[in-house]
Amino acid sequence: MKPGLVGGAVAVVLILVLIVAYSTFFAVYQTRQALVVRLGQPVRVITEPGLNAKLPFIDSVIYIDKRILNIESQAQEVNAQSQDDSHTGSVQVGERLVVDAFARYRITDALKFYQTVGQTGANSQLAILLNSSLRRVLGSATLADVVRNKREELMAKMRDQLDEEAKPFGIHVIDVRIRRADLPEANSQAVYSRMQTERQREAAEFRAEGNQKATEIRAKADRDVTVLLAEANSQAQTIRGQGDADRNRIFAEAYNQDPGFFSFYRSMQAYEKSMLSSNTRLVLRPDSDFFRYFGDPSGKNLLDGATAVPAPAAANPAHPANATK
Repeated sequence: MKPGLVGGAVAVVLILVLIVAYSTFFAVYQTRQALVVRLGQPVRVITEPGLNAKLPFIDSVIYIDKRILNIESQAQEVNAQSQDDSHTGSVQVGERLVVDAFARYRITDALKFYQTVGQTGANSQLAILLNSSLRRVLGSATLADVVRNKREELMAKMRDQLDEEAKPFGIHVIDVRIRRADLPEANSQAVYSRMQTERQREAAEFRAEGNQKATEIRAKADRDVTVLLAEANSQAQTIRGQGDADRNRIFAEAYNQDPGFFSFYRSMQAYEKSMLSSNTRLVLRPDSDFFRYFGDPSGKNLLDGATAVPAPAAANPAHPANATK
């Protein structure tokens, strides 16, 4: 044979060998598992990574993901229970919530998964089951339980129900989470308005209590001021009376020591105060006792020549000699 024909035949054989080898051997990666199907019928499942063989041109390989997968539920409205009526023991249903949830799952049985839902129908089937579980669980809970009190417990219950329903499909549900649980927009506005009204009412109560306290404090302060002023005035009157008594006593003692000098001194004070620059007119009788020292320093009366001895200042406070500044 010619060398060219031999080389061509060898090349064709090598190509055929490569094609057969490529069709026979396949690799399974760590993130996937393989299902070998022969003429449409599953033959075996390969879960361990490595190089494997199959019948060329007869068997086919379907790869299924081994990693944790995600399915999300669209935001939807569900009915939650209202608060229990403690008087009648009845429960009214009518609280609406907008809930957005998601689930994490893993394919544990590739054969069941392939025979039931397949790669394309798994997400849609799980979404239906998730929505159904979401409505069942939240339908038996109150708004406070979903938002605050029993959220973890409700998500665990949803996970268990969804996992039980997904087992026939070869799926294990790892976790279910409620991403968002809010009131509808109209209800939210009503709740916000009610909260605002409640806060305004509380603020009005606080202001009223503050005004009442302020009024009580002002009243007490006014009462204390009145009492203090009354006590101060009383003490001032007492001190003033004591001063007047001391003054009268001193005047009486001075008068008793030298009545003539005391009368002269008091008359001089009266003259000084009555003849100020702003008041120099006096309307008196010429023989008035007020002028007894004008004609005679001894103080004799102008008409009869008798010495006038005025009464003590304390006994005759209306006398001109008792005038003070």
